[in-house]
Amino acid sequence: MMRFAPIEFDQQALAGYNALFTACFPGTDKFTTRYLDWLYVANPDGRAFGFDAWEGEVLAAHYVCIPAAASIDGQRVRVLLSLNTATHPQFQGQGLFTKLAAMTYEAAAAVDYAGVYGVANANSTPGFVRKLGFQLVRPLEALVGVGGIGSRRQTAQVPLAFERVWSHAALEWRCASPANPVRRRRHNEAWQFYAPVFAPWMHAYAELNLPPALDLAPTGAPVTPLRLYLGLVPDVERRFDGYVEIPKRLRPSPLNLIYRPLAGAASQLDPARIRFSFLDFDAY
Repeated sequence: MMRFAPIEFDQQALAGYNALFTACFPGTDKFTTRYLDWLYVANPDGRAFGFDAWEGEVLAAHYVCIPAAASIDGQRVRVLLSLNTATHPQFQGQGLFTKLAAMTYEAAAAVDYAGVYGVANANSTPGFVRKLGFQLVRPLEALVGVGGIGSRRQTAQVPLAFERVWSHAALEWRCASPANPVRRRRHNEAWQFYAPVFAPWMHAYAELNLPPALDLAPTGAPVTPLRLYLGLVPDVERRFDGYVEIPKRLRPSPLNLIYRPLAGAASQLDPARIRFSFLDFDAY
């Protein structure tokens, strides 16, 4: 009989998750125990949140969300980033992911998480929307170019529908990813963040306007000016001078921002009022 239990965090458990990811995604070397310890345990916004499915002593499926702080319509709330899911090949087709996700969201609502967000590809988006009640908020912009992003005008009259809120500790943690460390520097009024994509020729790019009190230590920027931008800016700031859109036929899979409210939060996000970048999910 299938047994369901909250995820665990000791080294034996992390090694088991590594083995499951290896079985599900051959050739992927990202999910080392060091990486999982960083992602599941060290996050200053809280330990990972999720459930496992067990068939006897066999780990059949695993689903995890990562806690984060966000501002939704001007209110600071706790949210979850839907992230890692894997079902052992022997147990696929049994609806285990849907069961684990529903259990995770019910448990998260009980401890006052306001919502779950994620980035889904074209294949997985319909399942999140139809089976789990997510909103397909908007496809992410996918651009290549040089220079800054958006006009940097402020939307003071109307608060953003969604924006990740980064503390000093959370940014230090995010930039220290064992899988792909993020470099940063201050440039005029903004902080710029870079993660290798096709190093040394291209880096994923994000920029944040951070409070002066949030004093990060610069770690440098790449020599090449070419940048990949995956994200969203509010419509009133939407300007991508120096960038060109990557044709959809050349993208491995278009990426969509998805969102599901929890604990009585607003049921929909306004797609025109979103600020989002690669820092806010696990692409790089």
